[in-house]
Amino acid sequence: MASVKPIRTEADYKAALARIDELMEAGAGTVEGEELDVLADLVEHYEEKRDPLGYPSPAAAIQFRMDQEGLSEQDLVPWIGSPDVVAEVLAEKRALTMPMAQALHEHLGIPADVLLRKPVVA
Repeated sequence: MASVKPIRTEADYKAALARIDELMEAGAGTVEGEELDVLADLVEHYEEKRDPLGYPSPAAAIQFRMDQEGLSEQDLVPWIGSPDVVAEVLAEKRALTMPMAQALHEHLGIPADVLLRKPVVA
């Protein structure tokens, strides 16, 4: 087995991915197959630390709960505001305010840490 090292940098990560590509045809139970398993675990750990999948966007969480409960945008008006504001929140054009997040958490049971996330800018 080649010398397997922790993945701490982007260069380490790219090198591990390149080595994984080389080992993709390795058979289970072989030295190469075991190296592949270890590298895959290291890459997975590095990716989780670097880019945790974490939570959905607030809008995605709201939409998911709406789908579960059979709610329309109009049903959210008491907790978010006017129909225009609801549409803007669901389109991710407007951030939730603290009172909106509190109301959605209280009435729809959406976790507050999901609702209070800052949007990820692509």
